[in-house]
Amino acid sequence: MIKKLTLWTAAIALAVAVACSPKTSSDGGDGDATIAYVTNGIDQFWDLCAAGVRQAEEEFGVKCEIHMPPKGVVDQKSIMETLLAKGIKGIAVSPIDAENQTPFLNELAKQTVLITHDADAPKSDRQVYIGTDNYKAGRALGQLVKEAIPDGGEVMIFVGRLEQFNARQRRQGVIDELLDRPHQALGQVKFDEVAKVFKGDKYTVLDTRTDNMAEDVAKANAEDAITKYKDLACMVGLFNYNPPKCIEAIKEAGKLGQIKVCGFDEADGLLQAIKDGNAHGTISQQPWKYGYQSVRVLKALLDGDTSVIPDNKFIDVGFKVVTKANIDEFWAEKKKMAKLGAHK
Repeated sequence: MIKKLTLWTAAIALAVAVACSPKTSSDGGDGDATIAYVTNGIDQFWDLCAAGVRQAEEEFGVKCEIHMPPKGVVDQKSIMETLLAKGIKGIAVSPIDAENQTPFLNELAKQTVLITHDADAPKSDRQVYIGTDNYKAGRALGQLVKEAIPDGGEVMIFVGRLEQFNARQRRQGVIDELLDRPHQALGQVKFDEVAKVFKGDKYTVLDTRTDNMAEDVAKANAEDAITKYKDLACMVGLFNYNPPKCIEAIKEAGKLGQIKVCGFDEADGLLQAIKDGNAHGTISQQPWKYGYQSVRVLKALLDGDTSVIPDNKFIDVGFKVVTKANIDEFWAEKKKMAKLGAHK
């Protein structure tokens, strides 16, 4: 009786975990899903990725679950363990802490087709990484900063967390560009320490502030920087929500237009600021391409087609530089994708 009760309790616990896991599912239900798309958190950015997932589902005739862990590494791990338990055939994941998650990812790779997207885990046994050359994109962001403050000045960098490989690459690209250093090769990027001031001929990177994906902390970091550094010329946000929080802090400090803003991704607050002239520009990864390519590649691999994996195991979706010159065209495309990828 005790053994039966234990098994029943375990079954109920698993059912509750599946039912309560934060996700959006493709039209048609989870029962038909053979692959899963796992993000590193909950954000409008991931709704845009979901649009690409839905496009690819229809084109390639496959069903995909979309999971968005709300509380970091522990939730992400739990979601993927549940997916394995239910027999999912392939998983595309954006690792939150690549270095420390690699042993777990290697275990996943033994039981399912595993690929990474957005952020990579290059030392893991994942079959391919789908994303942007974040170091190159970081250098493009550094070029935007140069356009925003051509006479030079003091710069602050803001980011959710630096455990993610893509975040470190972006940051390094910005620093190397502002200091006019030689370009580093993909896969061989050496990272500067965090707690250090980097001073070049024209530009000084004062600090890098992290917020652990907490938007209130992101805004507080921006407010503190404005108070502490009276000559601050430009704020650089590396995650989707960072630039809008910088803009909010600048506006409340009465310094719109005085402190420039450049960033990553395509949050509406940043796009509006670019349109209004209160931010200079952003680097968009066109996230819908992440979702589309992840489904395309997983479907091919499950069909036995390994030709979709390039020799360097990296599928580069590229990026787009967005400024006032092309803001209307880009924003129209983004709105279309946001509608397609919205939670249902």
